[in-house]
Amino acid sequence: MKDLNKRAAIVTGSSSGVGAATAKLLASQGCNLVINYNSNADGANAVAQQCTELGVECVVVGGDVAEDSNCIAMAAAAIERWGRIDILVNNAGTTKFVDHANLHGLNSDDFHHIYGVNVVGSYQMIRAVSEQMQSQNEGGAVVNVASTAAITGIGSSVAYAASKGALVTMTLSLARSLGPKLRINAVCPGFIEGDWLREGFGDKKYEELMAFHRENSPLGVTATPETVADAILHFISGPQVVTGETLIVDGGRHLTMTPLTRR
Repeated sequence: MKDLNKRAAIVTGSSSGVGAATAKLLASQGCNLVINYNSNADGANAVAQQCTELGVECVVVGGDVAEDSNCIAMAAAAIERWGRIDILVNNAGTTKFVDHANLHGLNSDDFHHIYGVNVVGSYQMIRAVSEQMQSQNEGGAVVNVASTAAITGIGSSVAYAASKGALVTMTLSLARSLGPKLRINAVCPGFIEGDWLREGFGDKKYEELMAFHRENSPLGVTATPETVADAILHFISGPQVVTGETLIVDGGRHLTMTPLTRR
């Protein structure tokens, strides 16, 4: 396992959910952190407090990754504070919950907004940290948080699934072109327990979907923010010869997705 003590990490969208769990896990490994939020400042400050209690330093930076200036500001904050950037976790994401058959439920503005955060934002963040990572002897590690929607075409909306597919493709392209100093991988979670899906689907449908996914996965489980964070850490501190890979984190649910059970 790679020693992460005193390394500097940026985790976008880290005020709650997977981002918060990842920040706290990295803090437990000794990483100093840039905690990013778009609208949930209270959540970001709470996560930062929990991380500092583990003995690391944190900088909280607000901003939407769809805006390039905000991405540059996050990279600059890490460099100014610690003089390095070792880890980038592109976790910030957005969606619109629309049934895939409802072609009038999405318009071009929806697509541009979702792609702006999920794809363009991730690209801009990689561009913002690349020069610093390239200048370091050990380079850096990037993990993009995609989704099984990228592989199955199933998810909260067509635009979301398409954006995560683009993110996986971008992972391949940049892993090839930015080596050897940058390692770029992606995790693809399935159904993740937590407020994001509960708020998006509503309590009743959320519980139904969670039960359905558990019943139809070989391991009988659904992912949590913590289990996704474990997968992210694997790409960061695990084998240092891995790049351009995707890791599915869904209890094996994707193995059972036949046309009769897709939901």
